[in-house]
Amino acid sequence: MTVIRWGIVGAGRIAQTFARDIKSTRNGVLQAVAARSGHAASAFANTYDAPAAYEGYDALYADPDIDAVYVATPHTLHVQNSSDALRAGKAVLCEKPLTTSAADCKRLIEVAERSGSYLMEGMWTWFLPAIQTAKQWVDAGRIGNVVQIQASFGYPMEYSADCREYSVDLAGGCLLDMGIYPVAFATLFAGSEPVDIAAVSRHAPNGVEDDVVATLQYDDLVATISTSFRAKLPNWGYVIGDRGYVAVPNFWCANECQLWVGDDRVDRFEDDRSTNGFDYQIESVNGDLIAGRRQSEVVPLSASLAFQQQMDRIRSQFRH
Repeated sequence: MTVIRWGIVGAGRIAQTFARDIKSTRNGVLQAVAARSGHAASAFANTYDAPAAYEGYDALYADPDIDAVYVATPHTLHVQNSSDALRAGKAVLCEKPLTTSAADCKRLIEVAERSGSYLMEGMWTWFLPAIQTAKQWVDAGRIGNVVQIQASFGYPMEYSADCREYSVDLAGGCLLDMGIYPVAFATLFAGSEPVDIAAVSRHAPNGVEDDVVATLQYDDLVATISTSFRAKLPNWGYVIGDRGYVAVPNFWCANECQLWVGDDRVDRFEDDRSTNGFDYQIESVNGDLIAGRRQSEVVPLSASLAFQQQMDRIRSQFRH
């Protein structure tokens, strides 16, 4: 069986999640890690059994033993890191958000097209069995016609202008950091672009948004999404139809979905995974590369561009 050899750019928390979960895939192995600090890269490689560790990223891009690169650096580095890897002939799975604007997203997609290399945004939520099952229920008409979508994702985060989440220089703010999950949830279940968006925001002392509520109006339904660094939000996703609704607890990392008709729960799915859930997207990318595909059929680049366009529209309404 063909095995896809992965390199990781970045050695932070999200990179560690990837390194743990790749061990549960059938056709992927961790080959190398690169970080700005050689010491950090070596420590990471020792912890997660990667054969190679690099100080700086260029050596990883040039490594002939690497087929695919997972970009796990801060938001503002995604375009450069992904572009460099694509131009080196590597497939790229870039942590979400793929970029920090629609314009940058278009530019990165162009790099992928010119290089002929694979590119996908790491919207791992879309690959989770509970989300896939919820989508199947909705598509099968089990809740009737969708009339509303609701999704929230927020956790309290102490303000510090120096931390990544609040950093102006690193594209901090709750919209890109957490809000992309509700945006993606609405996009998946609406199946179309919103015709109108209205947003209300509040901001940290340095001007970075830390609380956002947006209403997305589609032709025949409406979505209400929220994200926050100020409070723990319910973090559930709902797809509401005229005959019932689907509820997804902790939808961003879901391992469960519920089907309700009136006040009765009529169906429930729960997976029994032992991983964080990144292995599902890794397996999918591996399959794409083995099959010779240039992009994902689950999270196509058109979806990533839609996320960015919607977040641009939300940001355009921020009031400081």
